[in-house]
Amino acid sequence: MQPFTARTIEIISAIPQGQVMTYGQIAAAAGSPRAARQVVRILHSMSVKYGLPWHRVVNGKGEIALQEEAAVQEQTWNLEAEGVEVLPGGRIDLNRYQYRPENG
Repeated sequence: MQPFTARTIEIISAIPQGQVMTYGQIAAAAGSPRAARQVVRILHSMSVKYGLPWHRVVNGKGEIALQEEAAVQEQTWNLEAEGVEVLPGGRIDLNRYQYRPENG
């Protein structure tokens, strides 16, 4: 496993319940600020294998980025079950819910 992939899995695994991180924020924390799409790929291919809390990852605007309606609904339900308010259009208030680990 590549170091960026391992670090990305570690970061996503550490997102606390009731909080979210953005793809770009995770990429930067994993050492490659321009690799947000790689974070998407890692989530898509490794969420089940590593039990990642994929629902806690949103785009840079605080929006649910999934396209399939069933997946959007599942992410919305998972976030709301953790106390995250999902606004119309699948938006999350990053000022309120964004996780900012102390080490970056």
